[in-house]
Formats: sequence, structure tokens, C-alpha cells
Amino acid sequence: MMMRVNDDVRHVVILGGGSAGWLTAALLAREHHAGEPDGLAVTLIESPNTPPIGVGEGTWPSMRDTLRRIGFSETTLVRECDASFKQGSLFRGWMRGRAAVEGDQYRHPFTLPMGFGDVDLVAGWLQRHGDRPFAEVVSAQPHVCMAGHAPKQFATPEFAAVANYGYHFDAGKFGVQLREHAVAHLHVRHVLDDVDQVLSHDDGDIAALRTRRHGDIAGDLFIDCSGMASVLLGQHYGVGVRSCKHLLFNDTALALQVPYPAADTPIACETIATAQPAGWTWDIGLHDRRGVGHVYSSAHTSHEEAERQLLAHVRATGGSGELPAPRRIAFEPGWRERSWHRNCIAVGLSAGFVEPLEASALALVELSAATISDEMPATRAEMALVEKRFNDAFAYRWERVVDFLKLHYALSRRDDTDYWRAHRERATLPDRLADLLTLWRHRAPYRQDFFRIEEVFPAASYQYVAHGMGLLPEPSARTRHPSLGEAAEPYFRETAHLARRMLGALPLQRSLIDHIRAHGLPRG
Repeated sequence: MMMRVNDDVRHVVILGGGSAGWLTAALLAREHHAGEPDGLAVTLIESPNTPPIGVGEGTWPSMRDTLRRIGFSETTLVRECDASFKQGSLFRGWMRGRAAVEGDQYRHPFTLPMGFGDVDLVAGWLQRHGDRPFAEVVSAQPHVCMAGHAPKQFATPEFAAVANYGYHFDAGKFGVQLREHAVAHLHVRHVLDDVDQVLSHDDGDIAALRTRRHGDIAGDLFIDCSGMASVLLGQHYGVGVRSCKHLLFNDTALALQVPYPAADTPIACETIATAQPAGWTWDIGLHDRRGVGHVYSSAHTSHEEAERQLLAHVRATGGSGELPAPRRIAFEPGWRERSWHRNCIAVGLSAGFVEPLEASALALVELSAATISDEMPATRAEMALVEKRFNDAFAYRWERVVDFLKLHYALSRRDDTDYWRAHRERATLPDRLADLLTLWRHRAPYRQDFFRIEEVFPAASYQYVAHGMGLLPEPSARTRHPSLGEAAEPYFRETAHLARRMLGALPLQRSLIDHIRAHGLPRG
């Protein structure tokens, strides 16, 4: 046991690097003036023997704001992390299991539907354009993606957008660049060492981490970014995992890096998610390779069969030559019962992981780091109040992530395997989602269904997925009135006009990335 010296929160110690650790360290150091006399000291301890898992190479548009907040250059991201621009997701084969058949695909773009919240776009779409995919009627972005165009022009400044975008990047390289930026420019202390013991105050708070070569590193607030091991929150404090495997069955992922057949191969503008008999494959385009993987339920298929399906997907989508054995990653889908306990907070995989669908993992890291920074307690006495607010917020967010991901499976009409049939059983539906699906039989998802200011997924995202998967409100007096179609039509015309303008003005994705690597982007 150690004696507490004072009550002030002056030193944050982060255990673990990777994207979660370094993003959190950089944000806290930048916004709490690390390196200045009265600033917050930030130390990150990283084991030299534990490589980061790097689950997920896709981000949401929120990453642009995060990088801007920490002063990280978008040009550096493209050049050093093999980044490309992500404008949404394309789902193939999720409705009927026939990915090659026209019509069994839909898109979830990052741009809100034009006129969203002003008129009933869904009723207007069904009345006048129901023979066309919903996303293509209400958003210009699917047309940009189909044509392979980038979301900005050569002269568009860093982080500015013509069409909303996030990123695909090499997660390992991203962690390295964040580390260099945080240490060189933000005064984060980097300790490369192994932690052998957690030392406690007599009240149960963590007092220090005992390292092999650097001795005891004391702190006031400890952030657990140690990955699935969850050394502090899980192992030391014994905070368990709330499993959601009964709702979302996937528990294993296989990952491959696949080179392009030629240097000028087009780079996909969206994550491509293709349904498989017991899971789905992701396919993302970076500058010089594709990141391809298969996430699946080990209860519904064998590892050998899952690998065979992954390699078949790679061959069918242009992969050739000798391929390495895919890396296998097992995970327990779920999240910690509490993310913040006493003076310890889990961020990233140590807090939980559901599955790669819709790239929520890094988004939750961003939300966690931003919340910690925004609500950083000045004293230990304040910490319990912030702890409760944090745990309430993130319990809600984890549940909403599960609701939204489950929506993709629950609406499938695939009947070819037990995996897909089980996803539609009432016992595997979260109660809140089941209630919403009942309401959506007669109306579209709308803002009042998601009432918090910072929802993880907005109502527009539910519309894109629900209507893309074929969930259509049954006709009623509310949706049949012709005035709804008349009110929505100007927005549909403006969307089509905007799509034509974008296609004429935006460069191809590879052209923009090659330009940035050679010349950079203007600073905003």
C-alpha cells in the first residue's frame, strides 16, 4: 500500500500504445497543456514485447475532427499510413445471399440525406422512386462511390470535404505516427517497458505501476489501453465483460493483406462487406494493398471452412499469386460492466469489442478520449461524479452499437444457414430494437427514436440500412398522401443535380491519393 500525497489530478498514466493509447495520450496532452508548468503530465507505458492487435482499419468522419484536435497532419496520414478516403459502406449479399445478383446490395453513405428532417423523404421515395435504391435517391455520395471518385479536390484543404468522409489506413503505421507526434510535439513521456505489478493506495485506488527497468511510475489517473488483456480494469480490478454473443454471434476474425494486381488499380471508396454463410468478409482499399478479412461465428462454421471462404473471396475479387496464411484473432463480443472504476478507465479493446461491422471500435476510442479530456476531473474528490457520468454514457453507447449492428442481421431474408436464421429469432434481438422494428412497420426511423444529443448512429443511418435491406413502412394515411411526394421531390432533384456536379468536379480516388503523396494538401 502507498500513501496518497495530495488530491489533485496532475499526472495521467496510460498503459498500452496502439491507436487507443496514443490517440488518448495525444488528445489529453494537447488539450491539457502537457509540458507547461501547470499542465497535465501524460506518461504512456508500452511493452516492447506486445504488438498492437490493430483490429479495424476503417474510421468514421469523426476522425477528421480528432486529428485536427491533436494537430496531426492529414497529408502525413496519407503519406505515412497508406491512408485512403472512406465514404461509407457497401453491403453485398446480406438480403438474400446472392451477392452477384443485381439488387442484393445497398449502401450506407456518410452524407445525410438531402432534406433529412425537413420532409418525409421515405414516403416521397416510396411514392415516386420506389424502384430505385433509397440511398441513391436521397444522397449524391453513392454515385460518387460507384464512379470511384474521391470526396475532395486537389485544392481542398486538409480535413475539409466536398463529400463527407473518414479514412481507411494501416493501423500499425497509424500507431507509430501517433507516437512520434505525441512524443515530439505534445510532450508525452514514452516509457518502453513491461509492467510487473500494480501498486495500490490503502483506499483501493491505483497508486503506481511497477516496471522492470524504470521502477515505479506513480499517477493520479490510470487509463487502461492494454487491449483484450485489460491488465488494469479487467485483471487488477476484476471488472467483468457483459457478453452480447447471444445477440451477435461472431467471435473470430481472419485478416489478410492483399497486394493490388497493378499499381494503377482503382482504390475502393467504401468498405465492402460481403455476407458469407456464417459471417461476412470485409474488403478495404489502401494505397498499395487491400485489407481483407472474414469475421464469423465459430459455433456455426469451422476455422478451416472460414479460411477457405476468405481465400475464395480474395480470388474472386482479383487477388492472385501466393497468399500468406491469414492471421486469426479470437474475441468475446461484449463490453466491460463499467469502463471507469475508481481512478482507472478502460479505452479501446480493454473496454470491449463487439465486431468490425460499421467500424465502431475506433469511433468509441475517439468518444472515450474526448469525454475524458472534456470532463477531466481536477481532483480525486470530483472523480466519482465524472465516473458515474462516463459509465452511464458508455453503457448507453455500447447498447446502441449492438442495436445498430444487429439491425443488419435481423432484416436479412437469407435462409441458407442456421447462422442467418438464428439472427432473426426473437430471443436474439435486443428488446429496444425489437420495439423499434414493430414501430417501423408503419413509419420510417426518425430523430425522436434516438433522443440523445450525441447518438453513436443517427436516425439517418438506420434509414439507410433498414430501407437498403428492404424494410418498407406499410401504406397508411400518414404515408400515402401525395403532398409528401410533392414536398420531397425538390430535394430529390437537387440530389441528382449535386451528383452530376460532383462527378464532373471530383478526381478519382487514386488520383487524389497519388497527388497528396507527391504534393500534399493545403493547410486550412
